[in-house]
Amino acid sequence: MIDVDEARRRLFATARRTAAETVPLSAATGRVLAAPVTALRNQPPFAASAMDGYAVRAADLSAPLQVVGEAAAGGRFERPLGQGEAVRIFTGAPVPEGADAVLIQEDVTRTGDTITTTETLSPGANMREAALDFAQGDILLPAGLRLAPRHVALAGAGGHGTVPVQCRPRVAILATGDELVVPGAPLGADSIVASTTPAIAAMVEAAGGVAVDLGIAPDDQAEIARRARAGLDEADILVTLGGASVGDHDLVRPALADLGIALDFWKVAVRPGKPLMFAPEPLVLGLPGNPVSGVVCTILFLVPLVEAMLGIETPGPTLHDGILAAALPKNGPRRDHVRARRTESGLAAFDRQDSSMLAILSRADALIVRQPHAPAAQPGEPCVYIAL
Repeated sequence: MIDVDEARRRLFATARRTAAETVPLSAATGRVLAAPVTALRNQPPFAASAMDGYAVRAADLSAPLQVVGEAAAGGRFERPLGQGEAVRIFTGAPVPEGADAVLIQEDVTRTGDTITTTETLSPGANMREAALDFAQGDILLPAGLRLAPRHVALAGAGGHGTVPVQCRPRVAILATGDELVVPGAPLGADSIVASTTPAIAAMVEAAGGVAVDLGIAPDDQAEIARRARAGLDEADILVTLGGASVGDHDLVRPALADLGIALDFWKVAVRPGKPLMFAPEPLVLGLPGNPVSGVVCTILFLVPLVEAMLGIETPGPTLHDGILAAALPKNGPRRDHVRARRTESGLAAFDRQDSSMLAILSRADALIVRQPHAPAAQPGEPCVYIAL
C-alpha cells in the first residue's frame, strides 16, 4: 500500500499530453491552451478618445476654438489638427494628429462652430494612448491556461479568431457488478443504482475530458475483459468502477491480467478509497465501488490525471487553509478526507462518514484532509481542506 502523494506522482509520471488542435474562439471557453497566444496588433491600435467631447491642443484652450470636423469610432478625422481648431470626437474614435487632449463635452459651451471652455487640460487628458492595453508581440495568454470567457475576449482583441488547444482526453467508464442497474431503471429486490457513473462522467467533462459511458458489465471475467478492451480502443484512459478488491466477485484485476495489463499499484493509503488500481500502459484507473470512495478518488486521482494530460502545470485539487469548528478524533494510518460543511465558525465534520452515504456527501461543501496518524484536533485549530 502506497501513500497518496506517491500514487499521484506515479500517475503524473506516465501521463502523456494530448495532441493539439485549433478551435474557433466560440468553442474555446473551458479548453486548455496548447501554446502561448501573442498579440498580433497593438490595443488600442491608435491614440483613442476615452470620452465624448472635442479633440484639442491643450495649449489652445484659453481662446475660442473653431470646430472643423468630426471623428467617430471607425471614422477618423483625416488631416492634422491646426492651431485654434477642435474636432468633435466620440468615445473610441482615433484622436486626430496634432491633438493632444480631449475636452469632455460637459465642459464646453458651443455656439455654432465655435467652442469655449474655462477648463485647463494637460496633454494626454481623456485619451488612451496607442498600445495602452498591450503591444504587438506581447504574450497575452500562456500555454497551459484553462480559458475563461475573459481570456477568450483578450485573444480576440489580440487579433485571433482561433486558438491552439489540447485535445480533450477521452475517458471510458465501465461499471461492474451483477447488482447494478442504471439510474431510472426498474429495481429488483437486490439491486443497487450505479449512481457513481454520471457523477464521475460529469467531473471528467468539467475537467476538460470527454466521458464515454461503457455501461455496466456483469460479474463475468470474460465480459469485463471484452468491454475493457473496447474501452481502451476508443479512449485515452479506462476507468473501472468496483471489483477492485480481493473478494471472490472482484474480477477486474484478473480481467485486466487476461488483457496483458500489468498493475503498478492496487492499494493506496487513502480514506475513503483504499482499493484503487492503476496501470500505466495502457492507462487504467480502477476506482472503488462505494460511491463516496469513487467520487473522492476521482477528485484526488482521475481529475488531476486528466489535467496533467491537458498540460496543466499544477493539477488539483487545491488545498485551502481553514479552522475547525468542531473536534476531530485522532486519525488512523490512511490519509482521510472527512466530509464537512463550512460554517461561520469554521469547518464542521459530519458525524457519520460511511463511504456509501451519498446524502452526506451532497450536503458537504468541503473535505477536511487529515494526514495519517494525525492527533486529535480541537475547535479553533487550523486544518486543510478541499472545497467541493
